[in-house]
Amino acid sequence: MPTIKSNGINFYYEERGSGEPLLLIMGITAPGAVWNVHVADWKHHFRCIIGDNRGVGQTDKPAGPYSSEQMADDYAGLLDSLGLDNVHVVGCSMGSTIAQQLAIRHPHKVKSLVLMCPWARCDNYAKGLFRHIMNAKAKFRPEEFSLYIQLLIFSKSSWDNEEKHAELEAGRNQDAVNPFPQPLHGLEGQAAACISHNALNDLGKINKPTLVIGGREDIFTPVWMAEEVAGAIPGAELFLYEKLGHAFHFENTDDFNIRVKNWLSSVPA
Repeated sequence: MPTIKSNGINFYYEERGSGEPLLLIMGITAPGAVWNVHVADWKHHFRCIIGDNRGVGQTDKPAGPYSSEQMADDYAGLLDSLGLDNVHVVGCSMGSTIAQQLAIRHPHKVKSLVLMCPWARCDNYAKGLFRHIMNAKAKFRPEEFSLYIQLLIFSKSSWDNEEKHAELEAGRNQDAVNPFPQPLHGLEGQAAACISHNALNDLGKINKPTLVIGGREDIFTPVWMAEEVAGAIPGAELFLYEKLGHAFHFENTDDFNIRVKNWLSSVPA
């Protein structure tokens, strides 16, 4: 699988499908492979480009702290290496902060934005939560840390659903034998980027079609964060899933995949 040199690191990425280019940027702790359930659909409509963020997966994991600006420049280098501008960008959680910075710092590279469970800035509660994630990573076994993250991102409706509950347990078991475990310093670098991200004053510069998606029961990045991002980007659309949390894209994958595909397809050429 390809690795390119970007912004001083070896950056791992994969491509699937054909059509208009679609860059997918995942969130904290997560490698690009987490997009698989979405790419299985989207690859029939788009050229999906999936990277492992700095600090996780098969991309380099230098000592931090990292920043959302730095990580956006990582992706700008990837797009340069592929000879691409004007691409659709979907960013999830931390990936949404990277996508914001990509649109601010490299506007010619972005055609449209889908910002999932985003934030423009952290309040003190969010900063404390990211610090607790670092503390938990330092003390928990991988499967214990996975359980903590699941408690943050999945809604009560998933925990109460026996099939979803079994899937969560299977996910924890897989994390226990992950062949590319994220080192503590990689997580700490990413968490620092999450805490320091503050693009609120620059979001008004974004003039790309933007869809903001969140879950009304998200306890990790609450609804006010999605509303603030949508309110700050001119013309942005906001959609909130009822009774779903931070992981709404896994909790209602069928609707999410179609919704995003249809919205991206509606963006003018």
